[in-house]
Amino acid sequence: MKRVRLLRHLRKQGCVLLREGGPHSIWLNPETGALSAVPRHSEIKDLMAKKICRDLDIEQA
Repeated sequence: MKRVRLLRHLRKQGCVLLREGGPHSIWLNPETGALSAVPRHSEIKDLMAKKICRDLDIEQA
């Protein structure tokens, strides 16, 4: 999955970018307070995308 597509999905689900780390961006779900790190690769594996969505308590991308 393209990183751009995953980020679009996160925003659509109400998540916000909390901060930029080294190799990762930290995203927050303000409704639940859940955090997840999103790697800055142009291509993110589907299992990783599912884990990020599960960590943020949102529906799968």
